[in-house]
Amino acid sequence: MNPSPSGAVPTWLLQRLEAAGGAVPFRTYMEWVLHDPLHGAYGAGRLHIGPAGDFATAPSLGPDFAALLAPQLADWLTPLAAAGPGPLALVETGPGEGHLALQLAEALAAGWPELAERLELVLVEPNAGMAARQRQLLADCPLPCRWVSFAALAAAPVRGVMLAHEVLDALAVERITWDGALWRQQVVALHEDPAAGLSLRLEPGEPLEPAAAAQLEALGLLPPSPQRPPGWCSELHPGLAPWLEAAAMALAAGQLLVIDYALEAWRYYAPQRSGGTLMAYRGQQASDDPLADPGTWDLTSHLCIESVNAAAASGGWELLGQARQGEALLALGLAERLHGLQQGSASELATLLARREALLRLVDPRALGEFRWLAYGRAVPLEPPRFSREPGLSATG
Repeated sequence: MNPSPSGAVPTWLLQRLEAAGGAVPFRTYMEWVLHDPLHGAYGAGRLHIGPAGDFATAPSLGPDFAALLAPQLADWLTPLAAAGPGPLALVETGPGEGHLALQLAEALAAGWPELAERLELVLVEPNAGMAARQRQLLADCPLPCRWVSFAALAAAPVRGVMLAHEVLDALAVERITWDGALWRQQVVALHEDPAAGLSLRLEPGEPLEPAAAAQLEALGLLPPSPQRPPGWCSELHPGLAPWLEAAAMALAAGQLLVIDYALEAWRYYAPQRSGGTLMAYRGQQASDDPLADPGTWDLTSHLCIESVNAAAASGGWELLGQARQGEALLALGLAERLHGLQQGSASELATLLARREALLRLVDPRALGEFRWLAYGRAVPLEPPRFSREPGLSATG
């Protein structure tokens, strides 16, 4: 990749790269620019989520997404409530602005009041800047709220449901590149040009460690294919296993629902996907340059479904079911909700049309409809969720 077009390297990043000898693995760079408490896009609370922010998510488009999801959560929470006394938890990891947490709390309190009486909202947010905004939004939440770390939950695990909505795609990834002879780790390096000065550049680094090479073999990237020429690059997800293990330690019994962009390995690592899936977002604009203006863009990489499932299994989770978001929401009543919008009065027309547009965007395969819903369980019956007819069922194609 060419040097970053943004020009100057921020002083804080320059100092860290120089201290590291001029280059660091891409995974380290991504962790810094997203989650550093002073300079990271999330860590410093610099990014804003919503239609008027840097990027929109399903709950930021309105409450209908949460209203459709709430019955599935109630399905999971009700047997846990019947199994014995004590509190239950709705755990949201990486809650963003807090929209989904608030909307789900309101939906559950309204539709399942007896269940809600035993329910607390538990938010796992590592970034102080984001947590401050969540506290403001959730000041009048109908459920009791607390913010806690995975480590604290491991000391006192809860029973309930855990959500990871657009969370795992923000875990730092390892970029890999094929040089014609070896798979190598990609690094972010300082590059000095006599005319332009210092900039950042992605360069091949050290050969992959044996553990990473074994992962490539499991994903079908070893032996190398002649269809992948030198310079072909993609991502591995070393952060998945520790995250899913920590999530399992936090939940004594219950379900985990992952909602994110994800692809099967044969699509993720297809030879024609020669630049991987890494993208940057800011101000509703997308960029394929992860080095521009470090600390001011969201960086995200799609998930590989096989990698998530393998990491979940090693962490103690069992797969319950999976589906594309469009299929999941239709199974949860989206068509009926769309039909109901036709019953509104003329004075509500503008609001009804906006809600209809948002609902259609949730299932549009060119928008959010291609998100994958992956459900896992821990110490619960292996029953498929209502949005997936069979355990582990995977949509293909």
